[in-house]
Order: sequence, then C-alpha cells, then structure tokens
Amino acid sequence: MSRMKRINSKRFCIVSVSAALSFTSNVNAQTNNEDWNVAPVGSSLMVHGGTGLIQTPTSRMLTDGDLRVSYTDNDEYRFWSGTLQLFPWMQTTVRYTDVRTRLYSPVPGFSGDQTLKDKGIDVKFRLLNESYYLPELSVGFRDFGGTGFFESEFIGLSKRAGNFDFHLNMGWGYLGTSGNVSNPFCDVSDTFCERPGGFTGNGGKIDYQRFFKGPASIFGGIEYQTPWEPLRLKVEYEGNNYVNDRAGTLEQDSNWNFGANYRWNNFDFSVNYQRGNTLGFGVSYNFNLHTISQIKIDKPPRPLTDERNDFSVSKINGQRMTRDLYYQAGFALSTSHITDDQVTIYGQQTSYRHEDEATERVGRILASELPETVDTYKIVNTSGSVPMVETVVDAAEFKRQARYETLEPDLKRSYRRVDVSDESVSNFNPKNTSGFFTGIETFWIQTFGNPEEFYLYQGGILVNGGYSFDGKTSVAGAIKANLLQNFDKFNFTRDRAPSSLPRVRTNVREYVSGRDISLENLYLHWNDRIAENLYAQVYGGYLETMYGGVGGELLYRPVDSNLAFGFDINYVQQRSWENDIDFFDYKVLTGHANVFWQPEFLPDTLLTVKVGQYLAKDKGVTIDFAKRFDSGIVVGAYAAITNVSSEEYGEGSFTKGFYLSIPFDLFSLKPAKGSGKIPWIPISRDGGQALNRPIELFGVTNERSPFAR
Repeated sequence: MSRMKRINSKRFCIVSVSAALSFTSNVNAQTNNEDWNVAPVGSSLMVHGGTGLIQTPTSRMLTDGDLRVSYTDNDEYRFWSGTLQLFPWMQTTVRYTDVRTRLYSPVPGFSGDQTLKDKGIDVKFRLLNESYYLPELSVGFRDFGGTGFFESEFIGLSKRAGNFDFHLNMGWGYLGTSGNVSNPFCDVSDTFCERPGGFTGNGGKIDYQRFFKGPASIFGGIEYQTPWEPLRLKVEYEGNNYVNDRAGTLEQDSNWNFGANYRWNNFDFSVNYQRGNTLGFGVSYNFNLHTISQIKIDKPPRPLTDERNDFSVSKINGQRMTRDLYYQAGFALSTSHITDDQVTIYGQQTSYRHEDEATERVGRILASELPETVDTYKIVNTSGSVPMVETVVDAAEFKRQARYETLEPDLKRSYRRVDVSDESVSNFNPKNTSGFFTGIETFWIQTFGNPEEFYLYQGGILVNGGYSFDGKTSVAGAIKANLLQNFDKFNFTRDRAPSSLPRVRTNVREYVSGRDISLENLYLHWNDRIAENLYAQVYGGYLETMYGGVGGELLYRPVDSNLAFGFDINYVQQRSWENDIDFFDYKVLTGHANVFWQPEFLPDTLLTVKVGQYLAKDKGVTIDFAKRFDSGIVVGAYAAITNVSSEEYGEGSFTKGFYLSIPFDLFSLKPAKGSGKIPWIPISRDGGQALNRPIELFGVTNERSPFAR
C-alpha cells in the first residue's frame, strides 16, 4: 500500500507501486552522434521493459535519469513496467506481468476469476562504453530474485553505424532456452552445464547458483532510425523456444520478430509481429528525473544598489525586514540579536529547497536593510526552537559578489556553514514558542496484485494537530478519515499463511478496514540539541497505526559531513484493531544502531545501515540505498536481512521494498519545501519489520547536511 505523505511524518503501509506522474519534462531526445557515452537516437524499450528490441534486451542504456513507464499487450501476456536509468552505467526495471491463460489461484472464494499476476525486477550494468572502434558492452539480469519463470542473464554488445544500431547477445535461462550455442562456461566447469530448476525457498531471493548455467543462445538484431525522425524499425532473432513458458507452451513458427516504434512528444507507441503468428502493441511515457521541472511564478532575488546605508543599527526598520525576509526569501524570522557590527537572525526556511539560493535571498535583504557598520551576518536555521545550522556571511564580500564587482562573481565565497556557535545558542531567545498548531493533508493508500482485485485503494484526509509548550516539547496527533475505498472487496482480513513468527504486521488488513474514522497517532514528544553536533529526542504514546509505547533516539550529525550515526530504542505494545484505545498483550523491545553515509564515489546517493532487533524479536540489518536526482526526486530501495530463515519468513524470503520521494516544489507554482513519498513493498511479512516512529532525527536535522531537498 502507499500513501503520499510528508517524509518526517511516517505512516504505515502494506504494498504499493510507483505511479506515472505527469509533470513538465525537459527531456532532450537528441544525441550527438560523436558522443559515445550517451544513448543513441532511437533507444527504446522492449516488451518486458528495459532498453531492447522486441523480446530481447540490448546493451544500450537510456539517458541518465530517464524514467519510462510502459504498458504492452502481447496476446497471452500484458506487461506493466517502469524502467529507470539510475546511473549512466546502471538501469533497473520493475514489472508486473498479467498471465491471461492462468488464474490467480484455483480457489474461487480466494481470488475469483482474476488472472495470475507475476512481478519481476531487472537490472543491467554497462561494463564498457562504446568508442569509435569498440562496441558497448553490458551484462544484465532479468527477473532475479523472483519466482524464476522469466529469470535469465545476458551479455550484450551494441555498435552503431550511421542510422543503424547492431546488437549481438548471449543469454541463459529464459533468453537461452533454444540452446542454439554451447554454453562457454560449461568448458570452464561442469557446474555450469545444467541449470537448477524451480526457485530457492519461498521466492524473493537472488538465485546466484543459477547464473550463467544451463543452455545458452545467441540472439540479437538491428534497429534502424528512418529518415522520418519519429519512426524506428526493428528486427530481431531471439533465443527463446517458449516450450516451458509462464503461460504454457506457446506456438513458435519463427525465431524472427519485427517491430516499429513511433515517438510523439514524450510518448512511444510500438507495434510488433512475433513468433511468426502473434501481433503485439504497447505505449510508454518518458520523462527525465534530472530535468523534470515546474514553472515558477516568483520574483528574482533583490538587486543591490551602490547606495550606502549610512545609519546606525537603532534605525533598522525591523518590521519591514521581517516582512521582506518572509515574502521575498521564505525565511520565517523567530528572533534576532543585533550589535553594532554583527546581526544574528534565527528562523526557518519555508520556501527554498537549495541552501545556496536561500542564503542568497536572505543575504541580499540583510545587505539592503542593515547599516554598513554591520560586517557579519549570521543566519541560524532552526527546527521549531532547536538551532540546526549557522551560516556566517562576510557582509563586505557578499556585497562585492552580489553587485558583480568581480570578474567571476561567486556568492559562495562570502559565506560558510558551521555548527551553531555557543554565542549564537546563548543569544537565542525565541518568542511565541507555545500554542496550538493544526494541519490537514490527504492520503491515498493503494495495493497492487491482491487475490481479490489487482488494484485496491483507500483515500481520505489526515487531520493533524497538537500543542507546543516551548518549541521543543509538544503533544501531537492525527485523526484518519476514510472518504473513498474499495477495501470491502477483501475476502479475508488475516493473513492465513503459516508462520512461526509473532503476527507483527500480517494482520494489517484488520487495521485499514472496518472503520471510517480512526486515531492514527497521539504522542508526547521532546527534542533538542544537547551538545555540539549531537541531537536527541524522546517520545511516548500511540506511535503508529499498530503500535504504542515509549522510545528515544540520539544522532551525531556534523554540518555538511557525509557521515552521521546514532541509535534508537523503543519499548512498544501492539495496538488493538477493534478500537483506538486498547492494546493486545504482545510487547517487544526494539531498536537499532544507525549509520547514514553519503559516499563520495557515488554522487547524490545515501546509504543507510540499521542493525538491531525488529518487532518480531528477530535480529539483523536493514540496508537502504537512495539516489537523489537534480529535480530533488529521490528513488530508493531497501532490504532487511535477519536471523529468520526464508522458511520461517514465508513468501518473499525477506523484507524488501522500494520508494519514490517527490518534492512538493514540483507541484507548486511557488517555491516550496517538503516532499511526498510513494512506497512499494512487494510482499509484507512479519520478519524484518521495524517500528514506524512518528519522527526520526535524520529527517528533522536534514539542513545540517542536506540530502533530500
């Protein structure tokens, strides 16, 4: 299930899939023929998703950041896929396959007449860039870690000549079932001669023991960019014999397939003729996560004149400066400290995601409103009443750069970001820190691939509110109201799969159905900066949909460091799904040691490692990998590996999931901060399940070393 939500307000969800989003995209489809490191004109998707011809993949990649969402219809199959060029050298595809010839299950009371749905994940790595003489070389893995019905590996070569793109590949597994060539790895070791059947455990694992084993086939083809730019033609020879296919044995009159792609704006339309007897068609929508943008209605930063502000600090128009900081720089001023030569302002940035843009706008207003005697500006960004980071601005140098008095103006030369100084902390005396606060947000829960119905949904509003005592201590809660749903189609509410683990998550249907209004959370919270670079929080109450209790967290996070670490510990009890107040008997101590690392060798990525005990009292590690694009969109994946065996865990073998975080700025005509998150959890079981804490310090302290913007 998924829900659009604020990142620092975590909610529980079961299963979801990322949806195609229609934004304005500035995808540049043109490619310089002399640039061998980018996708050639005409690179398009195959039937299963991922760059390729028709049924066969190629070594080609898309442009870095490209996301293509597609639907294809191929007689026995329908494919829904999303293909993302995560890095220039790495492409991933997530796919759902509708097998029209088979039912979801043979039990009518369980799934009715719904057809079988199979999900799969592909990944492809480029090992060698194409050059004038050498071809592009890639290796790919299809449907790895799933049921194994479409599982295959391939090594591919691609070389272009003018408007022709030539592809030659060798494949194993599904791509190599015809066995039209001997497996070269079989000559290295006899273990490669036979491919193990079935799949490991309950599925979901990566079956390394099958890679590059068994029959192999040579396949490939040609893609031709016609003189009419929107049209591309394809021909391929495939290595699959369709004898043991997911839909049953399929008739194959020819190994040759033919197709055409027509591009219109950001859409690709395709038609093909396969196996000498089958017509297929498809459509995909393309946009780029780096260049996707939203038109903004916003004034430029305030210009600086040469006029000198020859007045004393007592003549500062504080009311006007406060107003301009908010409306022109998005800075909500809470308090300030002013001396003859230094001004420190404290507040929150509400509009501008990029710290350099925010600093420039604030700095230009300060330079316009403050006297010449002030030689240092200090901008202290806060979260509530907790100081986060201090930006120290050299006023004279800032003005020189802002007035373009240098050959190469660079405002960043005039300021530096540091931890909040003791002086700034002692001078921090915020006003109006107590009082009530309220808010409202919409939510949309959706789940794909269910036995009752492929798509189930629930939508409504979350009414948030609370009372802040001093900006650091507050009581907060949220009421959930369902307005639209089809969860009444549930044939069962409790997961009937056998499990030796406590039912910590698999009874989730009980919580999301049956009540139109429910208490989402209600808790008391405190957080503060307790030492240099060190932040803490404690909380207690109804913490999430399924659990309540008490907990705390410490986080060490230096300013602009690529490394942060800390730990959390929580003692919680399972909430009743029968009403909002009561608890069941199940109790657990859960918590993790957490490390957050932004590696220099992988730009704009965040690796999170959490080690500890989960809700089912299993112990292990969760690894989360997130990639941020220039637009601010973050794509991530995670997996939790614990001491629970795949047999104990059940279908899926271990917890894993994916998510897409989208800045609100992409929806607004005005600059905005914050983001929404759409998760997709293919299968949710009881092992490797963490508590959904209402607030996490890494999100609260994001301004100290920004990742999500």
